[in-house]
Amino acid sequence: MAFDLAERAEFIRIARHVARTEVMPRFRQLAPAQISTKSGPQDLVTEADLACEAALTSAFALAFPTAFVIGEEAVSAGAVSLDALPGQARAIVIDPIDGTWPFARGQCGFGMILSVIEAGEVVFGLHLDPVMDDWIWAAPGEGAHWARDGGTRPLACGPDRPLSERVGFLPLGLFPKSDQHRLAALMPEFSRVLSLRCAAHEYRMLAEGGVDFCLSGNLNVWDHAAGALIVTEAGGKVAMLDGSPYRPELRQGALLSANSAATWAELADMFSFLR
Repeated sequence: MAFDLAERAEFIRIARHVARTEVMPRFRQLAPAQISTKSGPQDLVTEADLACEAALTSAFALAFPTAFVIGEEAVSAGAVSLDALPGQARAIVIDPIDGTWPFARGQCGFGMILSVIEAGEVVFGLHLDPVMDDWIWAAPGEGAHWARDGGTRPLACGPDRPLSERVGFLPLGLFPKSDQHRLAALMPEFSRVLSLRCAAHEYRMLAEGGVDFCLSGNLNVWDHAAGALIVTEAGGKVAMLDGSPYRPELRQGALLSANSAATWAELADMFSFLR
């Protein structure tokens, strides 16, 4: 079952429409009562997350009636289970606002992440920036691309660099306390270590050559399915830290994405204590 060009165009049209109508009108307009927490005080959900996911779910169900549509907030609320995802002929996975923490604080470091999975394989990945109304996308064998109305260009990960010149994302808070000090001790080995806690922009920066690696200890499918495909199609390497392939159904383990196979191998050795 191919996700063809006409379907992709409608998919992107829906995403942009919902970004304009449900997300951006609420950006920097949220009242305190419209922001709440889920698993902890820093795990936020807003009225915009819920409205965006509801609108996307309804629109995708109408446009793609045979698809199983699953979103982060529906899973969080217990309305649907991730156990239903494997085995679906076609599934659409929604992260309505990735980077809710900065969104809720009026900062621009957020995005929408959407992926299409067919029989366990990611066949289309989309990262949309609602603020700029541009997006990056990938499909297997077609490369990764940036797009905006009136223009498009291919994406390519950056070149190999010496360890001391590398820049990457390493979110300490996503790893057990027992590993955080060991990870922190490695930070001086790099030129710059960051943590946006927004996969939409972290994968984007890697695919555009702005950083050299991303390490994650949290395998939510809505965070990684699209980005893993985009980075791979941009020439990078994405794999579990033990070397096994990333799969959308995985929920445990450390995921390492890098600008090249050589960078990935060196970093996988450095982070091997996380396996």
